[in-house]
Order: sequence, then C-alpha cells, then structure tokens
Amino acid sequence: MSERRYDVEKVILVGVETQENFKTFDESMTELGNLAETAQGEVIGELIQKRQVIDRRTILGKGKLQELASLIQSKEADTVIFNHELTARQARLIEEEVQVKVIDRVQLILDIFAMRAKSKEGQLQVELAQLNYLLPRLVGQGTALSRLGGGIGTRGPGETKLETDRRHIRHKVTIIKRELKETSEHRERSRQKRKDSSVFQIGLIGYTNAGKSTILNLLTNTKTYAEDQLFATLDPLTKKWQLPDGLETTLTDTVGFIQDLPTQLIEAFQSTLEESRSVDLLLHVVDVTSENRNQQEKTVLELLDTLEMNHIPVLTVYNKADQLLDTSQFVPTIYPNCLISAFEDSGKNILTEAILKRLKEIFVPFEIHLEANEAYLLNQMPKEVLIESYEYLEEENSYQVKGYCQKHSKWLQRAID
Repeated sequence: MSERRYDVEKVILVGVETQENFKTFDESMTELGNLAETAQGEVIGELIQKRQVIDRRTILGKGKLQELASLIQSKEADTVIFNHELTARQARLIEEEVQVKVIDRVQLILDIFAMRAKSKEGQLQVELAQLNYLLPRLVGQGTALSRLGGGIGTRGPGETKLETDRRHIRHKVTIIKRELKETSEHRERSRQKRKDSSVFQIGLIGYTNAGKSTILNLLTNTKTYAEDQLFATLDPLTKKWQLPDGLETTLTDTVGFIQDLPTQLIEAFQSTLEESRSVDLLLHVVDVTSENRNQQEKTVLELLDTLEMNHIPVLTVYNKADQLLDTSQFVPTIYPNCLISAFEDSGKNILTEAILKRLKEIFVPFEIHLEANEAYLLNQMPKEVLIESYEYLEEENSYQVKGYCQKHSKWLQRAID
C-alpha cells in the first residue's frame, strides 16, 4: 500500500529553552525538525527563546511573539509548530497573533502516526489518541476548530472534520475502545498459544529510526518496510525465526520510542505494547551514529520502566557500525551488547552469536537421559531447547543429552523428575 502524498507546507519551528529542558533542548529541536519533515513539511525557519520558564499565556514572551509574526510574514509560512504541548487557550492566543495554523509536538507526532497506520487496529489506536487529545481542548477553541480541515496536525483515519460535540466524541471513544478490546483479546489468545507451545519470544525495541525493521529483515529474510525515517514501523509485526541450532523463536518489531512520547499514544497503544510486554528477551537496538545516543538510550530505558517491562532480559544491539570511521574506538554504555551493521553479511552472524550467548544466560542448564526407543525425540528437542551435546551410552543403551532450556520447559521438568 503506497503512502499518500500531501501538499508540502512551509513550517516554522518554535522552542523555548528553560532551566528544566536545557540539557535536551538542542536534540529535541533537531528531532522536531525531523518530525516536521516526516510529516511532509518543509522547515523554512526556526525561532528560539531562552527564558527561566515559559510564558503561561503564549509560551513566548510578547516581543518574541511579534518577532514570530514578522518571520511568518516574511517567509510566507503556512504552519507554526511548537516544541511544547499547547493548551487550547494558548493555541488560540498564539493563532490570533500570528494568523496561521499553530500546532504542537504532540499533534505532530499523532499526525505522523495517522499517516503511518496501515492496519485497522493501528488506525483505531491513532484515532483514539487524537480524540483524547482533542476532547479537553474543545472548550474555548471557538472558530479555531475550522483549522481541522487539512494539512499537518489534522490528518486522521477518515480525514473528516471532527465534531465539536463532546457527547459525540465521547461516544466515538467508547466505540473505538470496545473495538480495540476485541482486537486485544484476539491478540492475547495468539500470544497465549505461543506461550503454550513454548516458543521463545524476542521483541525489538529502540529509539525510532535505530534500525529495528532492518534487523528483523536481516534475521528472518523478510521484506518489512524499513526506511531511514521516523516511525517507519507503526503496526507490530511478528515473524518466525529459527536459530542455526534449530531453536524456534518469534521476532516482534514494534513502534520506535521518542523523547516526550505523548501519553495519549502510550495509552492508546497499550494493546500493541502488550505484544512486547510478554516477550522473553528484548533486543534494544541503538543507532551508534546518533550524536545523542546516550539520551536516546536513557529515553528507551525510562519508557521500559513506565511500561513495566524492565524485568525482561535485554541484549543491546548497537547498529549502523558501517557508518563508524573506526569501530575499535567505539565505547558501549550498556551491557551485555554487540556491535553490528544490519546491512553487512557479518551482522547476522555476530547478532546470532550474541543472542545465543544471552539465551544461555537466561536459560537453565539441564541433563536428561533418553531411552533408545526415544531416539526420535532428538529431532524434536533442538526446536525447543539449546543442545550442547548428546552421546549414546552403550552400557545403558540410552542417550545422554546436555543443554539449556527455559525454566518452564517440559524437558527441565523431565530432568528434575
């Protein structure tokens, strides 16, 4: 399905650096520019103000707001995007001053999600997030709602003008939640099936554009959509992957994380995030070329805490090694880890070896004996466990098998019995 094209809007970015955000401000503004371009906007200007705290009425001070109005006029801009979440009143006051469409970072991210969502569930989740964002902003918006007619910050599954009636929106939210609950229950049944079949589940997580989809393609030889852009993957995708020794696993690709991920999105995407919450191992993919690598790592780890996923074992995969001038100079910050390029043949071998090593740390060692008439089980076992060695004991007329397996494995239970 090809992505729809929209008219390019001329965009001006606005940010206020304060005592609270100065450490991450530059990266956040760079990210805002990337987000605007992902939403098919053309960034033609940027206005930054340093203040102790943001102005409660209009984010910017009065003089800076007038400067913004002049910049818009001289550049003939269509849209202003603030790197702060705006209340309905703030957005209205700023719009009255600058006379063009004003949106915030949250609306921008929601807009990109609306563009990216391909599955019915993904579209419902985005619409739910958009409605939850809009609902508290209805009071006092007045004619500003007319700007929901088109362009960046206004796209959605149906691209229809949203009703101003609160009751209508609440009713719509209820219907969407009911549909998502049904989808979530179906997803839960699928997850339970995989659990019951003892298939080891691996989830890919990481900052947006770190290369998760490319790694999924590398390991499973599939052709998932993988582009150098923010939020290239929105709908979760699970693929089967068999390790060289025979162990059968599933790999799940998920939406990328980002600084200040809107709470509306976290809430709306709970059913999708459940897919990652139930995995046995997380591959935390990190872009080694990012100038803000440490901050991105921190963002992902903090979100894992928020999503109550910090108990899941992690292997950090430092990706894009082909873009480093000297890999010997690379210093990792999270352990255990491996350094790869998902575009090089060696990447698959390095990553596979690192995963096998991590599995042996997660699994428990076992040793069992199979009677001679159970030899056929030697073909079945490698799909469910990691076999280190097996030998035929002539005196006992049995096979001795040593290896590693999951704690709830039937093979471990048999070894104990």
